[in-house]
Order: sequence, then structure tokens, then C-alpha cells
Amino acid sequence: MGGQPEIDKVLGRLEAEVMQVLWSAGGGLTVREVLDRLNADRVVPLAYTTVMTVMARLAEKEILHRELDGRGYRYQAALPDVAAIAVREVVRGFGEAAVAQFVDEARADPQLLRRLQKLLGDNR
Repeated sequence: MGGQPEIDKVLGRLEAEVMQVLWSAGGGLTVREVLDRLNADRVVPLAYTTVMTVMARLAEKEILHRELDGRGYRYQAALPDVAAIAVREVVRGFGEAAVAQFVDEARADPQLLRRLQKLLGDNR
């Protein structure tokens, strides 16, 4: 199995851009700070309210954490990468069936099975 899933298969285009900004920042940012970074290379700038709405929705999906910072919020990524977002969404959507299917897939791939056993601390 390969590396990270393509981010645009997991998130919308603007959601993906927001997440890339926050992941690269390494800490919390305000909507204004994210907006400024997103607009740095744009010919047609995004509106503040557009970015604010996207970030609020990502917080509602628990992809971003937000905390009150003055009259607004400071946001940071709640998950470390796009793979974590994808896995969480699959498990939330399909529950135990998704986990069972993942284990079946791991059993069919010796390298993946060894990695899973190592992650679970199972040194058989």
C-alpha cells in the first residue's frame, strides 16, 4: 500500500488549501492569517467570509481545533495529515465493518500485516 491519499479525494479544494496552510504553520492561526497566506499568490483574492466559513465547517467536522482568541478564533489542525482524516471518516462512517475490512486487507499483505503488528505492539 502506498503513501498518503490524494488530499483532494478527502477534502474539497479550498478545505485542502486551508489544511496545507495550517499543517505548514506548525501552530494555530487566525482566519485573517490563513486568508493572507492563501491570497499571497492569487490573482483573484478569496473573501474573508469564505475562508471563515470553510474553517468553521472544518472545526465542526473536528478536523480543526479552535479556541477563542480575542473577538475571533485561533485554529489549528486536529489531525496530523490527510491519511488521518481519511481513516477517521471511514471508521466514523462504517464503524466496525471498516476496521474488520482493514484487518482482512492487512492479512492479505504480509508487509502491511507486519507493520500493523508492530504498531499494535504484537511481536509474534
